[in-house]
Amino acid sequence: MITLRQLRYLSALAKHGHFGRAAEACAVTQPALSMQIRDLERTLGVLLVERRPGEVLLTDIGREIVRRGDELLTGARDLMDYARHRAQPLTGRLTLGAIPSLAPYLLPRILPALQRRFPELRLELRETQTKLLLADLRSGALDAALLALPAGDDDMRALPLFQDRFLLAVPADDPRAAQPFVSVEDIDQSRLILLEDGHCLRDQALAFCATAARGLHGGVSGASFGASSLSTVMQMVACGYGITLIPQIAAAVEGRDDRVKLLPLEEPQPGRSIGLVFRATSPRRADFEALGEVVQQAVAGPTTTSK
Repeated sequence: MITLRQLRYLSALAKHGHFGRAAEACAVTQPALSMQIRDLERTLGVLLVERRPGEVLLTDIGREIVRRGDELLTGARDLMDYARHRAQPLTGRLTLGAIPSLAPYLLPRILPALQRRFPELRLELRETQTKLLLADLRSGALDAALLALPAGDDDMRALPLFQDRFLLAVPADDPRAAQPFVSVEDIDQSRLILLEDGHCLRDQALAFCATAARGLHGGVSGASFGASSLSTVMQMVACGYGITLIPQIAAAVEGRDDRVKLLPLEEPQPGRSIGLVFRATSPRRADFEALGEVVQQAVAGPTTTSK
């Protein structure tokens, strides 16, 4: 009989491509993991793994078994969640992901409130890019993720939480610092500094620039600079290397540097919609709604838009 343990070990092997690393991830010995994989192969009557010195490759049928096995593992997690969390919301373990342009600015606002209101909640956090968070959601490694919408396909559901407007960050001596609002025509794309590829904030900024291209100057040559954090981009702006678009959720933190000015853009202001994304099959919607309420209340507090 196939066991969930065998499927979990096979999934770890597929992820790490190495028996030793997979065993470490599963907190078992390498011989124990290898034995379970061989037992699974005997039960199914097929070869799942091509063993080579120093590496492991899945066979074609092995990759398909991993895909189907991951679906079963996710279903088993959802079944356990249904039994554990139907009594009261936000108790026990909840794994939450967040993109880097949200996590350092939103989490400090919501974590104290969650601790006060839901003391039995054990929250585990993961910060990374949207693509990786969605993969973790599908595999069951994450319960929910704070993302810019839309995100995911028909296998995902989302609770929209708030609108996050973009602000233009310029050096403090920029002549536009005296303007109450900045028009699209005043933004020089060639001076834009953006996050590296893979960050949704970069894609959203480029999409805005493409939409408003008639009023902008030049190409997006400045976008070739690839920073992995918004703080690094803001330091570049502070030192006079260019300008950038930042989300308002980050303004209170990133706008504290006196060498930078944050300016609102003319209507219609560009921005992004932030939501809580989870699997369509998850039974924990009550948990996600309670979490979303905490997020909305935290965001409704005072924020810094300019200085």
